[in-house]
Amino acid sequence: MAADVRFRRDSANLVRVRRPEGPERAPVTRVRPLAEDGMADAKTKANDEDVEAFLASVDNERRREDCRRVMAMMRDVTGEEPRLWGNSIIGFGSYHYVYESGREGDWPLTGVSPRKQSLTLYIMPGFDRYEALMARLGKHRTGKSCLYVNRLDDVDPEVLRELVESSVAHMRKRYG
Repeated sequence: MAADVRFRRDSANLVRVRRPEGPERAPVTRVRPLAEDGMADAKTKANDEDVEAFLASVDNERRREDCRRVMAMMRDVTGEEPRLWGNSIIGFGSYHYVYESGREGDWPLTGVSPRKQSLTLYIMPGFDRYEALMARLGKHRTGKSCLYVNRLDDVDPEVLRELVESSVAHMRKRYG
């Protein structure tokens, strides 16, 4: 039997709580704050933290420099200045999305994050429409909208730029 999920008010915020199976007096486990409409708030939002200070905190010097090179390209492609989203995503521009469920939020048009395992680039439309570019890109892995690159030297910079340009153009056309 699955855990019982209930909602309760807590300090003027709706909070989803989970009760593990067991006795009625089982402890309440706090999950994520909910907005008034019952939808979870997005955890990753744009903030005013210093992008350069964040980059200076990255231990891996190569990853830090690769990130700076990608940032310069993304700044050039988007015409936008970098902004920190959450505590580790450097985003450029933004768009507002609304899901059929009613959930909505803002997200960068494109972005990059110098993660410990790899440099992560955010290609928001995903990769299905870019098969030809992906075949020419070089050594990489992908998630739904994430492009993982171990070293920037492993990929063709012109193909990477074309991918980011196409992605940003698609997002601007779709979201205005």
